[in-house]
Amino acid sequence: MKLLIVTVVEEFDKDILALFKKAKIDSYSGSDIDGYKNIAPMVRTASWFPSEKGGVESSLFFSFTEDENIDMLFGLIKEFNKTLETSNPIKAVVVPIEKSI
Repeated sequence: MKLLIVTVVEEFDKDILALFKKAKIDSYSGSDIDGYKNIAPMVRTASWFPSEKGGVESSLFFSFTEDENIDMLFGLIKEFNKTLETSNPIKAVVVPIEKSI
């Protein structure tokens, strides 16, 4: 069993949930988060409120799942990301679990 962590911009929430289903990942948790990138100074000064930094509405999902489900999901995410015309692809990482209760 491993810990799968996935982040997506809010626009892709439904897409990642469909990919979870295809990968047979039925149990997961999610949370709304704000995503941030370092913005070039020129862009920051062009905003109406340059002292404020705004995040991108995003989501974080995680699941304790098996290798075969993770492998399938990673393949699906790679294919999905190839079709995007954005700089915000779906991102996923896997963390091994040493102990669990």
